Amino acid sequence: MSKPVLATTSLAGCFGCHMSLLDIDERILELIELVEFNKSPIDDIKTFTKQCDIGLIEGGCCNSENIEVLKDFRKHCKILVSVGECAIMGGLPALRNGLSVKECIEEAYLNGPTVGLNTEKILPNDDELPMILDRVYPCHEIVKIDYYLPGCPPTADLIWNALVALVTGDELKLPYEVVKFD
Repeated sequence: MSKPVLATTSLAGCFGCHMSLLDIDERILELIELVEFNKSPIDDIKTFTKQCDIGLIEGGCCNSENIEVLKDFRKHCKILVSVGECAIMGGLPALRNGLSVKECIEEAYLNGPTVGLNTEKILPNDDELPMILDRVYPCHEIVKIDYYLPGCPPTADLIWNALVALVTGDELKLPYEVVKFD
């Protein structure tokens, strides 16, 4: 019998949710027995090679490339899971949402405290660079999301329990301790 296929990606975030996935420690060996990884930094497969059963999305959408990747995941994954606060609500990257793109660019490349080497006041201008969006969008504002795993980042146990529940068809239990924030 074939194993369910799992894909993961990181959009506009810090990669902390993938670190939490790795924090399942030795259970990663059990996970490899339960699922086949496809497009993921875990196995370094860069493009989808088949349809996937589950897609884990970390991070929100701050540029055109994030949108493209997210839509590609929706197209290739039966179940899509927003993992962590950046994917669910925009997280820390969304702190820029009160500013215009122009203000963000100027602060990053012209006026910020770390731009001393940019004496010629050069702004990035290359067709290969993704276009910055007007704000950081949570994933569910771009595509249909099936499940949400809260936290910044979600705990390794929550990610493990969610994956096992999805793979086995069991009900996922979200105790209060998992969703409260101190």
